[in-house]
Amino acid sequence: MKNNFYSLGISTEIVDLLKENGITEPTSIQRQAIPMLLMGKDIIAQAQTGTGKTLAFILPMMEKIDVNKTNVQALIITPTRELAIQITAETKKLAAEKKVNILAAYGGQDVEQQIRKLKGNIHLVIGTPGRLLDHLRRKSISLAQLEMLVLDEADQMLHMGFLKEVEDILRQTPKNRHTMLFSATMPKGIRAIASRYMKESIHIRAQSKNITLDEIKQIVIETTDRGKQDALCKAIDEYKPFMAIIFCRTKRRVTALNEALQQLGYNSDELHGDLTQAKREKVMNAFRKIQIQLLVATDVAARGLDIEGMTHIFNYDIPQDAESYIHRIGRTGRAGQSGVAITFVTPRDREALSLIEKGIDMQIERKKIAKEVDRRESKLRDVETRGYGKKKPLNSARDKGFGGNKTSDKRSARSGKAKDGNRRPDNKIAKGKSRGMANSKTHHRGKKS
Repeated sequence: MKNNFYSLGISTEIVDLLKENGITEPTSIQRQAIPMLLMGKDIIAQAQTGTGKTLAFILPMMEKIDVNKTNVQALIITPTRELAIQITAETKKLAAEKKVNILAAYGGQDVEQQIRKLKGNIHLVIGTPGRLLDHLRRKSISLAQLEMLVLDEADQMLHMGFLKEVEDILRQTPKNRHTMLFSATMPKGIRAIASRYMKESIHIRAQSKNITLDEIKQIVIETTDRGKQDALCKAIDEYKPFMAIIFCRTKRRVTALNEALQQLGYNSDELHGDLTQAKREKVMNAFRKIQIQLLVATDVAARGLDIEGMTHIFNYDIPQDAESYIHRIGRTGRAGQSGVAITFVTPRDREALSLIEKGIDMQIERKKIAKEVDRRESKLRDVETRGYGKKKPLNSARDKGFGGNKTSDKRSARSGKAKDGNRRPDNKIAKGKSRGMANSKTHHRGKKS
């Protein structure tokens, strides 16, 4: 059998459209999934983001939707609005050829506008659990005649607490629907959903030597809470990422770290759930256009993002389990490209690291950062070499690992003044010192690109 989409059962017009977009050979998951889905088989597909799984379910759906019908025939459920937007954009490239009408339904949009669109001839809906349930309660959408259902990033819907919402949606669909479940990992909760809502499902898996993508070089940098920001900056300077996501545990840490990086001269911005939808889309568009080099984000905001050119992932805060780790680092090393994933580990993170290594069945390469005195001297050399200004005396608090005299430091933080009496540029960053997110005016990283 020839290794092309036509041999898998995809129509000539879609194959030609794929060629125009530079897609000629199916990936492993596409070769396994497409024929099964065209035959109407329920499948559980285990594949990381970046292995081509989106096309694995979109292509069969495009072939099977009957545009002469006026009801919603296909539904794709995703855990986040960013992923819904991304899948919608990918689907629209093919939908015009087949005259398939699509609606993206997610939070942050005008629900009344979505309702008006649903009164038209919509064949395929792509949405998040919360907004889909909202439409079902309003009776603005009916899934009574649904034929195809996709659960994308299923393990993350479970991880994010959407299991009940997903099951509420599934109960309002026909029992004889065609169900496709795509997930990077297969925890017990996902297997339970499959047993309850799928019929004689076929389990397929993208071919890979390891659980995590083979193309990703994984590194652990051992550091401390106080030294973590310095370790991140050193890693950015050393590895020189073209585009990177920096993951933090909370929205507050995302904002504090982004402000610190910007003041150090890095070209960064933040992405988290407290931003308005308009701001989130603005940030993502700028990142895709490489107007932003570093994106500081929470797990939820960056879930499932497929951005071409992503070279590095930095786990500023270590994920708490192997599933989250796999999803994070899967943002790079996509579609056969190489990538680097760097995780910063403090002494209290060792247990979490051990669980991750057990989950991915491999030991990650360790790398220690340079000693404090070496880093200080290197920074001063950088200042002189790059011509950013004259050599300045070292800040005593920073020399001691963001510590210094504890009493005077606390007094300075409350007054908003540095030890030399000058006003601090941002008091929030000063408060972040104990978390390794301290602001520094003693060294600069250069202007934003």
